[in-house]
Amino acid sequence: MYNSFAKYYDILMSDVDYSARTDYILSLFDKFGGRPTRLLDLACGSGEFSNEFARRGISVTGVDISEEMLCIAQEKTEKQGNSILYICQPAQNLELCGRVDGAVCLLDSLNHITNYGELCEVFIKVSQFSEKNSLFIFDMNTPYKHSEVLADNTFVIEDEDVYCVWQNFLSDDGCTTDIILDFFEKDNDKYIRNSECFSERAYSEEEIVFALENAGFCVEAVLGDMSDKAPKIDEERMFFVARKV
Repeated sequence: MYNSFAKYYDILMSDVDYSARTDYILSLFDKFGGRPTRLLDLACGSGEFSNEFARRGISVTGVDISEEMLCIAQEKTEKQGNSILYICQPAQNLELCGRVDGAVCLLDSLNHITNYGELCEVFIKVSQFSEKNSLFIFDMNTPYKHSEVLADNTFVIEDEDVYCVWQNFLSDDGCTTDIILDFFEKDNDKYIRNSECFSERAYSEEEIVFALENAGFCVEAVLGDMSDKAPKIDEERMFFVARKV
């Protein structure tokens, strides 16, 4: 997954304020139980969040299914002088050498798990490798975003050297969106095309809470994006704060 996309991911995510989001997430840790010292960054991607947490003095283990993403993450980590352990494995097959006292999974990474049983297995695995009373904080795109924003729409993203056409196709279930990304990278007087296809599924709050509780978590809060209040009707992303019991 994210083979061609890995090369362009940071360009397309250039509008994300990783530092501000990291501060927000740490504020949730502070509010609901204290900052972790050993943090799991699940589906860490290109390592932006992993390095933000590491810069704040936290020992980070980054896990992702994409070797290409992890190569980019490792390069960043070396350049920034951080020390982060990266592991290539699917989230539902998570295996760590020890337990962590905090876990995160950010930027709708869990929406890429389109099978509910596999999502439940991810929560079970995170619970298995989490210390008692530690927090698992993650965000997910909402059903509203899939049905009203992504839906069957097409978006165009243009950078100085890369042009991207983003096509979405909403499935009949109204929850799953098939996504096709076509990248056109400038190469002298021509463009080279690369494509990536994947799907995302939106889950209801009730489905997520049920899966968390079944995995041994207690849900402390469900919040709107970068908010301390409950999600609005038209919220595009919601945050979950869950405690290992």
